Amino acid sequence: MTRNIAVDVWSDVACPWCYIGKRKMELGIKQFAADHPDVHVDVVFHSYQLNPEMPVDYEGTQADYLGTLKGFSPEQIAQMNERLLAIAASVGLNYDLTNQQMTNTGLAHQLLHYAKTQGKQAAMKERIMSAHFVEALHVGRIDVLAQLAVEVGLDRDEVLRVLQDGTYLDAFAEDVAQARAYGIQGVPFFVIQNKYGIEGAQQPESFVHAFETVLADLVGAGAAAANLTANEGA
Repeated sequence: MTRNIAVDVWSDVACPWCYIGKRKMELGIKQFAADHPDVHVDVVFHSYQLNPEMPVDYEGTQADYLGTLKGFSPEQIAQMNERLLAIAASVGLNYDLTNQQMTNTGLAHQLLHYAKTQGKQAAMKERIMSAHFVEALHVGRIDVLAQLAVEVGLDRDEVLRVLQDGTYLDAFAEDVAQARAYGIQGVPFFVIQNKYGIEGAQQPESFVHAFETVLADLVGAGAAAANLTANEGA
């Protein structure tokens, strides 16, 4: 009997910890699947913006952004980045923070909503985050996003149309509103089976534990339903 576990992820494509958290979740799913091949973990990504006021074309580096808008000193930024690079590398991500293009992520989130309708959300999420953090591409521009979309099998003209028309602006806003309703104040934030929350880029074992807990709930609910049916038929 195949069972499904739902994972809803709120994250921003410009959040370095969100990409790390995504990798750790994937490792957790892989570990869990090794013991439970009959259980499918269904992941859906939702929109969250760390800085909605961020311009599309920010004139400055990642260090400039942290210093000017966040108030960190150059020494603090260097220490933070050193730690971030090491943690990212530990899960196979080679960040290029020096050349990173700081930008507004609104269009990227809208593209992810469109990609979801085409069954390509997971691939699109990975491609955008890799482009932003590893390749230092400008993921706030429509032409760049359209090219990334083509690389995962989406139609360029349709992508340009939905982004220019704002077709998924409402879906984007609904995700942000839902995060607010849940009380989410930082990302990544993972909601497992609409019951359990995991905040931050936790270790894979945290996800495995959550999946095991949900599976126990499902098995217990199934057993209870079977007993009820048996009693009703007695």
